[in-house]
Amino acid sequence: MQLKPLVRSLAVALSIAVIAGCSSTGGTQDGDSYGSQDGRDGSASSTSGTGTSGQYGSGTSGADRSQQADSRIPDVRTIYFDYDRDTIKSEYESVVMAHARYLRSNPGANVVLHGHTDERGTREYNMALGERRANAVERFLNIQGVSSSQMSVVSYGEERPAERGSSEAAYSQNRRVVFNY
Repeated sequence: MQLKPLVRSLAVALSIAVIAGCSSTGGTQDGDSYGSQDGRDGSASSTSGTGTSGQYGSGTSGADRSQQADSRIPDVRTIYFDYDRDTIKSEYESVVMAHARYLRSNPGANVVLHGHTDERGTREYNMALGERRANAVERFLNIQGVSSSQMSVVSYGEERPAERGSSEAAYSQNRRVVFNY
């Protein structure tokens, strides 16, 4: 009968819909749009990092400065993350936007996003967290119109600390993504 092919087609369509629904869009259940919280301890510490003032210098008009900014690699090349998080902090969105403008204006430029973590957690967990952080930045850049072919991701986990030590000050400097051109 004709019913068997119809049922088979519906089963295939339903399977595809379920798989598509399960795929990640970069968001989380709590509404974060650029990453997720794993929830190992649910805490988040405040990290003060490099701001964006003076990123491109001064003394030129806004239009000239914007054009110059788009032709130069932004000075700030590191963004920092809260403990056990892969969400881009709002204070660093302007830094990532500056990199997006540069990459869109220079289609021949490529960037490697290096994801890092502090030493807490297992090696495997930290490699995955470093990758999630770099992927969150890659997704943000992609949403801003940067070609995927211009970006690649590498996770170093806890293997390449910027700061040695077991203090919160050292940890906060190690939870980062570095833009490497």
